[in-house]
Amino acid sequence: MRILLAGAAGFIGSHLSTRFVADGHEVVGVDDLSTGRRQNLAHLAGEPRFTFLEHDVCAPLALAGELDWVLHFACNASPPKYLARPLETLRVCSEGSSRLLELAAARGAKFLLASTSEVYGDPLVHPQDEAYFGNVNPIGPRSVYDEGKRFAEALTTAHHRARGTPVRIVRIFNTYGPRMDPDDGRVVTAFVSQALRGEPLTMHGDGLQTRSLQYVDDLVEGIVRLMACDHAGPVNLGNPEELTVHDIAKLVAELVGVEARLAHLPAMVDDPRSRRPDIRLARALLGWAPQIGAREGLRRTIAAMRADAAL
Repeated sequence: MRILLAGAAGFIGSHLSTRFVADGHEVVGVDDLSTGRRQNLAHLAGEPRFTFLEHDVCAPLALAGELDWVLHFACNASPPKYLARPLETLRVCSEGSSRLLELAAARGAKFLLASTSEVYGDPLVHPQDEAYFGNVNPIGPRSVYDEGKRFAEALTTAHHRARGTPVRIVRIFNTYGPRMDPDDGRVVTAFVSQALRGEPLTMHGDGLQTRSLQYVDDLVEGIVRLMACDHAGPVNLGNPEELTVHDIAKLVAELVGVEARLAHLPAMVDDPRSRRPDIRLARALLGWAPQIGAREGLRRTIAAMRADAAL
């Protein structure tokens, strides 16, 4: 297949690019490098099945040739960074989604939207399944990402209903692994970076809020399987193994081999208290379930971040 992957230089996008090329597909990677990193794609340099275009998906894209898929991963998922670029975040979710959907429709391609568990907001239902509408503050600071992704889902669904565009929507729960930006402010990268530097591990609030950590290889496998099936509605992909932020910090400290010195910062506005995916649909539809637990996934991530820090 020939696949256009927007956000190819991002964390997840780079892993998808690697998988698609390994599976024999041709990938056109698109990224404006506002948050993506060229180094994430360095291993694909010289690969004839991979082409990189530095481009903002909110602008028209002149691209020759047929396409089988258009995948939209071009949105920053780092809270500090999307809070620092609120208008750009909303724009890539709205105008960027619209342009990529129009491109897919014009080429007769299928479209996949990378959505997020953040569409559930601070959930009142636990665990969260795809039928849950969520509990999102539409004017809170996090709404630029939460509501941006909710709009992108609505736009994707409208294209499917109005124009018959074949679409997929994946709701991605907390995902981590090699090639994450060490300064993205998310829980795993923050704790690993601090532990490697011998600093206290800082958490917002009491640390009793929960997260479900999914290793990136499991996510990539789920996305590949979702592309192979015919289901237009959203599908949760995440690991139901639920940990408190406090427990994640202690596990990271143990695996790095340092004392677990914990420090607390003020709670973040609208920060979800609990997060765990209901993956019954993914199990039934895709025959998929995560294979890599938190201990093993964190061990691999720590090794990669330690190697990167040594360069």
